[in-house]
Amino acid sequence: MASTDKLFAGPIPEIYDRLLVPLLFETYAADLADRVAQAKPQRILEIAAGTGALTRAMAARLDGEARFVASDLNQPMLDRAAERLGADARITWQQADALALPFEDRRFDLVACQFGVMFFPDKAQGYKEAYRVLKPGGRYLFNVWDSIAENEFPQVVTEALATMFPTDPPRFMERVPHGYHDLDAIRRELAGAGFDAIAIETVTRKSRAGSAQEAATAYCQGTPLRAEIETRDPSGLEAATNASAEALARRFGSGPIEGRISAHVVSAMKP
Repeated sequence: MASTDKLFAGPIPEIYDRLLVPLLFETYAADLADRVAQAKPQRILEIAAGTGALTRAMAARLDGEARFVASDLNQPMLDRAAERLGADARITWQQADALALPFEDRRFDLVACQFGVMFFPDKAQGYKEAYRVLKPGGRYLFNVWDSIAENEFPQVVTEALATMFPTDPPRFMERVPHGYHDLDAIRRELAGAGFDAIAIETVTRKSRAGSAQEAATAYCQGTPLRAEIETRDPSGLEAATNASAEALARRFGSGPIEGRISAHVVSAMKP
């Protein structure tokens, strides 16, 4: 994993929250929050909370007795999340590394993570930490993106950037967000951490943007893909965004666009 793959700072949190969250994350946050609410947990840890899409969805569904910690490696993302959600006495915001969680053993009824596992440099260690902080009988609920071939917008953007940078194409989207979709590997690594009752469901949705330019800006400027582009051409961000927008418009048309997105939703239990 490149050093910039986990970097969500500078202008990224605002663009991510404004454009990428409605484009990708809100529909899956609702799905995951419904699954969390069905488990009726009282003590919840959210890992990789980002700008709070899942946090807000859980807050709307959990009762007044629930208490949850929303954590992320990147403090600027948590700052944006806390600002968006506003005051809620049930929620504690805490910067935390998923591979070394600063919480005692057997503290939480449920651990939730929306599209964060793919960013863990050591997935097995991340699973072990989630297992450690769960109470016996606790559940780990998370989702990961399916392969890039099953997610149309990022595939088109990745192909457009490969044309623009043919000798060293930016592969962040394929390498990280869409790089952890081997279901056998997920099951094996969860079982290795001690989890059982592992269930995986593939959930397909539609991603919608007001325009091709909006979607291109979300991907090229609101994710660590931005750093990959700027590393190759420090003044080329706008050109890369425009090239991606043109490719999206050719594929999906002018005006509002929509494309297929697909993710795997994973549930595992601590015996």
